[in-house]
Amino acid sequence: MGEEGTGGTVHLLCLAASSGVPLFCRSSRGGAPARQQLPFSVIGSLNGVHMFGQNLEVQLSSARTENTTVVLLVGLEELTNIRNVERLKKDLRASYCLIDSFLGNSELIGDLTQCVDCVIPPEGSLLQEALSGFAEAAGTTFVSLVVSGRVVAATEGWWRLGTPEAVLLPWLVGSLPPQTARDYPVYLPHGSPTVPHRLLTLTLLPSLELCLLCGPSPPLSQLYPQLLERWWQPLLDPLRACLPLGPRALPSGFPLHTDILGLLLLHLELKRCLFTVEPLGDKEPSPEQRRRLLRNFYTLVTSTHFPPEPGPPEKTEDEVYQAQLPRACYLVLGTEEPGTGVRLVALQLGLRRLLLLLSPQSPTHGLRSLATHTLHALTPLL
Repeated sequence: MGEEGTGGTVHLLCLAASSGVPLFCRSSRGGAPARQQLPFSVIGSLNGVHMFGQNLEVQLSSARTENTTVVLLVGLEELTNIRNVERLKKDLRASYCLIDSFLGNSELIGDLTQCVDCVIPPEGSLLQEALSGFAEAAGTTFVSLVVSGRVVAATEGWWRLGTPEAVLLPWLVGSLPPQTARDYPVYLPHGSPTVPHRLLTLTLLPSLELCLLCGPSPPLSQLYPQLLERWWQPLLDPLRACLPLGPRALPSGFPLHTDILGLLLLHLELKRCLFTVEPLGDKEPSPEQRRRLLRNFYTLVTSTHFPPEPGPPEKTEDEVYQAQLPRACYLVLGTEEPGTGVRLVALQLGLRRLLLLLSPQSPTHGLRSLATHTLHALTPLL
């Protein structure tokens, strides 16, 4: 629930359905965590609505979610079969950093797109080779390199993770306070919601972390520092080149039109995306405003112009041909005169969808051409 206006407070309230006991309440105001809590009378009213509907066999379906965020850190069994409410409330504290990051003005977009936020490193093949060798030496197939919550490189096993955990695990790592190494129990909402795995993280450089998903072995002491230094010490320069990729997503010097203020590229089959609102330095509007514009435009485009197309698994030749034809739409905020307002354009071709936020100087008659050129340039990357 939230208050009116962009600076209003958003509250996330979790109640035990069987007893109405509040498990936690997290609040955000203007994109930042807030200490303001819901009054107990409001909490009681919300629970009263639930209990009233339950007694009449009415289900409040719009207030239910899959709870994948809290399942990740607590497990499905603890949420569906509450034995000790006080213990559950204590365990749920581990999810506060992750929940607060969803409520705030995150630089990521995977929560909306359900695609993994990625970046493109300058020396990707070199990092990928080292990652594969390190994974084999560590005895696990699930390894990734993450910068500021975005995946730089990952093993094939990591990419085979289900959509909820593939998006949530890097986001979780990016939301936690800095730490040299971690041994963190996690549940996989799709793959293992009741049996925990170990998420091991090793900091290579500030905001750049190595993540391993494994079982009882290996012990953290086996990886740090000997194995870590063996594989990653020789790659310090390529690793340092990854640090600016957090906000930019693309390597320095990648050719982009100067009118581009932000972009979102999605691979619809691989469930990966590139998202940046800082491609070419500082311009108006602010990065926060750009993120808001692109998120709103994505919601509009997905629900109205490019909705999912249900159909049989096997497509006819005509349907395959139609899928290869580009589809586009654009939105002008302000007037269409050059120099005023901003332009937003979306282009879908095959399995890729590109959304661009463009400066007021970009003429409307050239939006589709600019988007097509940009999509062709980005296609080899994702």
